[in-house]
Amino acid sequence: MRILRLTQEGIRALLTHKLRAFFMMAGTLIGVAALTAIMTISMGTARKLKQQASKWPHDVIKVNAGGGKGYTMPQEAITTLLPADAEAIQDQIDNLVLVTSVAEKRGLSIKGNSRQTGTNVFSIQPNWHEVMNWYIDQGESVTDEDIATMARVCVLGATIREELFGEQDPIGEMVQIGNVHLRIKGILKPRGVGTSGRASDDRILVPLSTALRRLFNQEHLSYIRMTVRDPDKIEDTGEIRIERTAEEVRQLLHERHHITPPQEDDFSIVHSSIVIKDIRSISKTTTVLLIVLAGLSLIVGGIVLMNIMLVSVNERTKEIGLRRALGATRGDIFIQFLNESLAVTVVGIVIGGILGWIVSILLVKYRYLSIGNSWGLFALIVLFALLIGIFSGVQPARRAAKLQPVETLR
Repeated sequence: MRILRLTQEGIRALLTHKLRAFFMMAGTLIGVAALTAIMTISMGTARKLKQQASKWPHDVIKVNAGGGKGYTMPQEAITTLLPADAEAIQDQIDNLVLVTSVAEKRGLSIKGNSRQTGTNVFSIQPNWHEVMNWYIDQGESVTDEDIATMARVCVLGATIREELFGEQDPIGEMVQIGNVHLRIKGILKPRGVGTSGRASDDRILVPLSTALRRLFNQEHLSYIRMTVRDPDKIEDTGEIRIERTAEEVRQLLHERHHITPPQEDDFSIVHSSIVIKDIRSISKTTTVLLIVLAGLSLIVGGIVLMNIMLVSVNERTKEIGLRRALGATRGDIFIQFLNESLAVTVVGIVIGGILGWIVSILLVKYRYLSIGNSWGLFALIVLFALLIGIFSGVQPARRAAKLQPVETLR
């Protein structure tokens, strides 16, 4: 009952000086709000990345043009990845089922049916559908004969079909990319968002030879994609076969591209193990950054709180002296001021948490981001904020408790 009464007195004192109480909680409020927004958006982004990573097939290896580590994308400026590399991989690397070569260009203009739109052009081989596990919905696809004759044919993605032809049957119709006219042979099945997080149906497929010679005027590839016969872990050694196969591909490309240490690779290799490691690394880094930000921002807020409370003690010396003269002990004064610090901190945490959620929801609504929860991390932030509130209130409370009644009432 005594502690409850002292708490009530502390809260009344805060309500008497609302502006001062607001400045006392401002540091905690802003820190918790910012961290809540950052935490929810960061966790949402990590969750989205994990969802995308889960779509990456466990038996696929992809070799991208361009160096780098981890989940990288092809680099258009790199011209060293060639169709002959894909043929060598197919012939010399065991444990592979299919190998397919792809060259791509993004953001090209396509015309058809008196309409025009932008699209991504992928030059493919007939086995592309099996490697991608993505098949024809209507019509037929690229054939070996199309490759051999550099046929002016194509397959439309669902998005391009709808933008150019709507409900009209496009099979046999013509489209134009640059100065090249292509006859539509087929339509891909709709897929939606792919492993990279981009819309997959916004594409057009063209025979590899047609694209390299007639559309792109180039010799090199964007990437080589292959499926592994047995990607799983070897029970005796614990080695993962897909990782060993990827390393064999790396060594072969080193030989073909004449790369020796310390030269950097002019290609990058991606497979399921690398994607998973990247996601774990991102999540770990995000968590560490959040904890560091939480510590720094709340410590700053605690310093602000302590200094304002010290000023408050100096302004309330007569009140403290009167209470001591009427029988209040040093412990009573200490508890009252400590409770004020805790009350300010708790209110700052509550308002900051609500404000942070509102900000994150608004950002998601207007910036197409994603949000997620980590109650364990949020509980850690709350606990740390409470500890900062206690430590920030101890020094002012001790100073107030040490004041002598006679001196304060002079």
